[in-house]
Parts: sequence; structure tokens; C-alpha cells
Amino acid sequence: MSVAIVTDSTAYLPASVVDAHGIQVVPLHVVIAGTEYSEGVDVSTTEVAAALRAFRPVSTSRPSPQAFLDAYEKAAADGATAVVSVHISADMSSTVESAHLAARHSPVPVTVVDSRSLGMAMGFGVISAAELAAEGASAQEVADRALWRCEGSTVVFYVDTLEHLRRGGRIGLASAFLGSALAIKPILGLSDGHIRGVEKVRTSGRALARLEELALAAGDAPQGVDVAVHHLDSQTRAEGLASRLRERMQGAHEILTVELGAVVGAHVGPGTLAVAVSPRP
Repeated sequence: MSVAIVTDSTAYLPASVVDAHGIQVVPLHVVIAGTEYSEGVDVSTTEVAAALRAFRPVSTSRPSPQAFLDAYEKAAADGATAVVSVHISADMSSTVESAHLAARHSPVPVTVVDSRSLGMAMGFGVISAAELAAEGASAQEVADRALWRCEGSTVVFYVDTLEHLRRGGRIGLASAFLGSALAIKPILGLSDGHIRGVEKVRTSGRALARLEELALAAGDAPQGVDVAVHHLDSQTRAEGLASRLRERMQGAHEILTVELGAVVGAHVGPGTLAVAVSPRP
């Protein structure tokens, strides 16, 4: 059996990884002041950050079922006998729904995986899926490996303001933080596909310190971990955090610095820092 891997652009996989593993990436869309763009294709995170700062309307939308069907048909044409399609949490986007609709018409069987996550927490699961597929595993084994790694990951992040999450309807279980949003720097996390509140701190410096400590706690896995430090328009702070984690996290196999893309960036806003810690198989 030859299993192909499809994911979406919110995995934020480096291009070199996508190319090395032959992963197909279907882009989500971002709409800035009425004009629609494809994430990772014709819009930059700098443009999104500038639009948010200027209070220009920014929204996002899922890929069409046809976009997924095109990916599945390409996989079949390239010789795949099955597809595993791994996507952003269904509670954050209806992308999974588009994948399911396309799977009904695919020329080869498609297993759609709701990662219950996003960013490199999902991306590391996609990488593990591609590695297992290359070893000749079945589609179900590949899908199980992807989901195991996604579900086992820890994601914590800091936002300068909750306003962008509130406007986009992605505030989730962190809504209790809204009442004191002006007085705090919130640390948030993902829990079963939902955003939740983790801690309220008073300064951005304290928030960065807590992100570091929470990441270190999550990195205590016997088999080691992979780590990604995400940011939106905050590269210096992200690189500093990644450097400190490299010095302190003994079990980290790899620590990447990866900029968030336009879609997630539209909901979290400029200045966001996030850490994804993923236990290795």
C-alpha cells in the first residue's frame, strides 16, 4: 500500500519538510478588506499584521471541497492507493468538513483526521505520519500515528490582546478572561481543540517567562520531544525564547522557530508568541 499525506496550510510546515516528505498542503483563505488570498501563496503575515494594526477587516475561510478533491486525485495519479488527510481542529475551522465532503468522491480511500490542534503541534503529527507511510504502514496505522502525536502535544501561547480572538469567535473556554483583558497579559492553551485560559499575568515579560516554564514542564517526556516556537511579527522575542529553550530543555530533539501564517495570525494578532511541544513516537 502506498499512502499519501495531505494537510492544510495551518500546519505551518517548513517548505523543506513538505518537499522532503512529498506532503500536499491545501491552503486556507484570508480575506483582507474584501479581497481573498490563499495562505502561503499570495499573502504574507506582514500584510495581515499591518491590516490588523490599521483596523482593516480581516476574516478567514476554509478551502473548498474541490481543492481537497484535486489533492486526492493528484495523489492517486501519482500512484497512491490511499490518502491520510490531517487538518486543523474542527472546533477552530470547518476545514475538516470540506475534506470529508471531498473524500466521498476521491478515486482512492481517504482517512480524514481531525487533529484537534493546529500549527506545528499538528505539523509534527503530519511529519510522523509521512515517515510511517514511507515505511509501508497501512492508512489506519498512519492516521493513528498522526492523531496520537497531535493529541499528545502541548500548545501554550501569549497574545497582546484577546480582541482578535473575540472578533473571530475563537475565544472558546478563555472567554472568562475577557472581563479583565485590559489589565492582564493572558496565557492561553489548546485543550481538545478549544482555546482555554491558562494564567493571567500582569506584564509581557512575565508572560514570556511563564511560556518558557510551561514549555519546559511539557518537555519532560522520556522519549524526547520536538518543539516549535511560533510568532506573529515578533521574531526577535521568538528567537530569544527558542534560544533559552535550547539551553534548558534537555530532552528536545529539535527546536524550530516558525512564523504563524496569515490565517491563524488573523485571529491571534500581532505580537503573539506560542510554543508547541510534541512528544516523539
